[in-house]
Amino acid sequence: MKVGVLTVLYHAVPLETVLDKLAALRVECVELATGNYLGNAHANPDVLLADDDSLERLRRSLAARDVTISALSQHGNPLHPDPDIARAHHETWRKTLELAQRLEVDTVVGFSGCPGDHPEARRPNWVTCPWPPDFTEALAWQWEERVLPYWTEEAEHARRAGVRIGFEMHPGMVVYNPETFFRLRDALGDVAGCNFDPSHLFWQGIDVVEAAEAVGRAGALVHVHAKDTALHPANVRRNGVLDTKPYDQVIDRSWAFRTVGYGHGEEVWRALVSTFAAVGYDGAISIEHEDNLMSIDEGLAKAVRLLEQEVLRERPGAMWWA
Repeated sequence: MKVGVLTVLYHAVPLETVLDKLAALRVECVELATGNYLGNAHANPDVLLADDDSLERLRRSLAARDVTISALSQHGNPLHPDPDIARAHHETWRKTLELAQRLEVDTVVGFSGCPGDHPEARRPNWVTCPWPPDFTEALAWQWEERVLPYWTEEAEHARRAGVRIGFEMHPGMVVYNPETFFRLRDALGDVAGCNFDPSHLFWQGIDVVEAAEAVGRAGALVHVHAKDTALHPANVRRNGVLDTKPYDQVIDRSWAFRTVGYGHGEEVWRALVSTFAAVGYDGAISIEHEDNLMSIDEGLAKAVRLLEQEVLRERPGAMWWA
């Protein structure tokens, strides 16, 4: 496995400067965002697809530092009930497939999306309970009328492009846990893979090691994000884990995103990485930084150090079932 970085954490910095910074940390691969919610500071498909020179400059910049691209990311909601938003996010997805072909990148990461609850809806509706029956009916409509028709067609485009879709299990989207991921994969086939981000599973109460084993045993693990989550026990006891307060109100929230190792200890990350190895995953572990208690440089350096020096190097002796 290789330590990588999702470069949006340095979205305001030119890519070559970012690559120099990452090379100094011995990062071996990058995940580049092409648009939608993450922006496209380092991989704008409109520019790269229209200008062969720009595409070649990107290739040379990476090669000069012996850095590869682990995935292209376009986290959006192509199922959004607002047709303008859905159309824009869909177009970015299609352009990203084309760019992946040009760059010979075989994995595109993104969300499953979330529709509204009826044809005239204007906002997404993430259904989390079965009663009153309106919710069950809305969920059935979402999957039957929006999710499966859209992704069945797009899976064919991905196959033709030679790309695996790395669906990220993310609350707020219809795929948010292993069960919903497998529901979509069962419908689409092997082209539907998983971008495994434990940070979104920790706060749901999911055992990330067991989840990783289930996804890996199915041959569905195509990319990994490294981001941690810390739970605030007193706030969880009072209010549970569903929390709509802004992320920067760390002290008041039930949970907060943290740098690797600052939500769950080294043992958990050792067990998780060992599980990836046990199921045959040998790709990137791509670091995200969304820690409001650390600077970007500090958080990234700590994550790289833990993964590279204390987890990956020691992995062969770890017991993933411990």
